[in-house]
Amino acid sequence: MLQKQTSFDFLEFLADAGNLQSNGNGQGERLPSLEALSASHGVSISVLREQLQVARALGLVEVRPRTGIRRLPYSFAPAVRESLFYAMARDAHSFDQFADVRRHLERAYWYEAVSRLTQDDITELRGLVTRAQQMLNDSPIQVPHAEHRQLHLAIYRHVDNPFVTGLLEAYWSAYEAVGLNRYTGLEYLENVWAMHNQIVEAIAARDFDLGHRLLDEHFALIEQIPGRTPKESR
Repeated sequence: MLQKQTSFDFLEFLADAGNLQSNGNGQGERLPSLEALSASHGVSISVLREQLQVARALGLVEVRPRTGIRRLPYSFAPAVRESLFYAMARDAHSFDQFADVRRHLERAYWYEAVSRLTQDDITELRGLVTRAQQMLNDSPIQVPHAEHRQLHLAIYRHVDNPFVTGLLEAYWSAYEAVGLNRYTGLEYLENVWAMHNQIVEAIAARDFDLGHRLLDEHFALIEQIPGRTPKESR
């Protein structure tokens, strides 16, 4: 009879690159099947399945019928989202607190982030601003939420810290969950994107101090949304 080995840790096994198999394209990201792991480590498939579910919830692996179990590039965001959404379900004020963390992160990493942006990055940022402003001029207007999220994350994409980028990504998921991606009035949205345009142009001019001041002003715009409190920040 198969003996359950409680010492087996799937996450530890997953973190060991030597346990991965070639998947045919040189990336070596494919893991053995649960049946193979069960046979080689003396752990029941039911226990492995439970540990696999944890790894999936943390965004560490994907499971597909044809490719089996594959390790994904590390991202902190899934773990943060799971915990944050739980906190928000218990107390709606949790979003305000997390939004404050996000504001401090963007301020603190501003200079490191913008100094690493390339000309291609700036072209992309300008394109997002242009597309968003066109959407606001459409009839009926479209809310450029995807562009909003992409612009902020693109500014910080070259920060070489997965925990910073994971926290920022999780913020935007929470932003959507509390409904801040919905229509909030044309005047407000025009002000937001005018500010975005100024921030991008300050980055393009390498006037990072001005950009930092504009970022602070941008965070304050949330107070203009009808029915929202000053604590709920962008």
